[in-house]
Amino acid sequence: QLVESGGGSVQPGGSLTLSCTVSVATSYPACMGWFRQTPGEDARGVAAIRDGNPTYVDAVKGRFTISLDNAKNILYLQMVNLKPEDTARYFCTASWTRVACSGAYPVPGRAHQGQGTQVTVSS
Repeated sequence: QLVESGGGSVQPGGSLTLSCTVSVATSYPACMGWFRQTPGEDARGVAAIRDGNPTYVDAVKGRFTISLDNAKNILYLQMVNLKPEDTARYFCTASWTRVACSGAYPVPGRAHQGQGTQVTVSS
């Protein structure tokens, strides 16, 4: 139901835009977000959007931009000035009920999640 694309390998300072297509949706999600995960670590939210209002973790503020195209049912994550520490597998998540949202972030385990797309930042 959620399909990510746009990952890849870039050098530090580079840019990527991730896309998440929401298929078979009959209504708008209550909240949507991007999480990232590195091997051996839990997934962590990096950006989310709810009622049109975005929120970001401090580590990506000013570099990442989350946006939602309601007409196309696509969630984007624009990433600029990428750093090696941004290397991770990025997952798109969405919750269709407000009780499954924690602030703007879909609650892990209660939200729908895509398969993820790998982002590697290395020189």
